[in-house]
Amino acid sequence: MKLSRVPTAAVAFLTALAVMATCAHAALPTVPAPEPAAPAVGAGGLMQAGLGMALVLGLIFLCAWLARRFGLPRLGSSPLLKVLGSAMVGQRERVVVVEVGQTWLVLGVTASQVNALHTLPAQTVPEASAPPSHGIGGARTAELFAQKLRESLGIQPKPGA
Repeated sequence: MKLSRVPTAAVAFLTALAVMATCAHAALPTVPAPEPAAPAVGAGGLMQAGLGMALVLGLIFLCAWLARRFGLPRLGSSPLLKVLGSAMVGQRERVVVVEVGQTWLVLGVTASQVNALHTLPAQTVPEASAPPSHGIGGARTAELFAQKLRESLGIQPKPGA
């Protein structure tokens, strides 16, 4: 088998064609590859987000209820006005003793109005009648509760107590 010679012009033409094809390909603008799509959110993810939101909202409402229930001090309270004490007398009614300057005001407070019940000159608050600084009822309430608990359980108090 005898190989025939390919004319040099044909080889030159094919080489030039191959070079032009590579150059033409390199000169074409490239299209960016599409970004992968975000994964679909499943039912578990939606439930987790919903429960998290419900928990946060529940905590907000709990804090608001506690602040209203226990009367946390409000920001911007005036040094001229001082609430000495208050007592609930109904579902939405309370009696409040307020010190303004050298005067004590006994006020009846409802949801819709405030009435002055009595006016007193300012006095020093004795330590025994001062509101307790710990807990809701103080030491006397805890002592009464312990006594009632002992009575209900039938436990005799220790001598000397």
